[in-house]
Amino acid sequence: MTMNRNLLVLSGGHPYEAEPFAGLLASFDGWTVTHLIHPEAETGVAGGAAARADAILFYDMPGYSFAGGKAATRPPSFAWRRAITDYFARGGGAVAMHHAIAGWADWPEWAEMIGGRFLYDPGEANGEQHLDSGYRHDVPYDAVVLDPDHPVTAGLPARFPLCDELYLAPVWGDATPLLRADHAFVRANFYSASQAVAGRMFSNAGWDHRPEGDVIAWEKPVGAGRLVYLQPGDGPAAYADPNLRRLLANALAHVAAS
Repeated sequence: MTMNRNLLVLSGGHPYEAEPFAGLLASFDGWTVTHLIHPEAETGVAGGAAARADAILFYDMPGYSFAGGKAATRPPSFAWRRAITDYFARGGGAVAMHHAIAGWADWPEWAEMIGGRFLYDPGEANGEQHLDSGYRHDVPYDAVVLDPDHPVTAGLPARFPLCDELYLAPVWGDATPLLRADHAFVRANFYSASQAVAGRMFSNAGWDHRPEGDVIAWEKPVGAGRLVYLQPGDGPAAYADPNLRRLLANALAHVAAS
């Protein structure tokens, strides 16, 4: 018999299609799901929701407001920071998916937990200055398994097709790479996030971003726990993909394992 576990799902701060995403969550057996959406999610986590979770799925991008062609940022509350830090300190596990790598721009510890950062404006990541990050929607590519013996990649083909949004953004740290994208992560293949916020969608004019690595999924230690980051997961086509569903289900089971 499958043991029932508690999954805390956090979303909001970035648009997504709620009904297909709910279908993705419903596809996982053995989980009781609590889904909190920002801004209520920040209050819920601060009030103890993380303490009751066997795993957390971060599908949120909190800490931003977009207006007048600019991105304004704010840090999370002290209670949120303490709750998340305590969760990992006692061995809790999490999966951060897609745009979660952009969350909490004013809380550098979040980028350290993930091992990467998507920047909407030029700024610092891992002690270095970077241009704003790049994005490209609906990219057809093959995901290539880098560690076939890892529990997160169990049952996946050696390579499988996806059509999804990719990011050109810095990553770093003591991570175990799990998947790479068969795609060139260079300026010509992406658009500037800062220009998109300013109303110039799909532009990379004057934006000389450096090349970045092609790893799109990894696992890393956080406190006494662990976090898996999955860059795939932008929208309904990805939610419904059977290989992505297996990848996410594997990742959640892995980070929740005692």
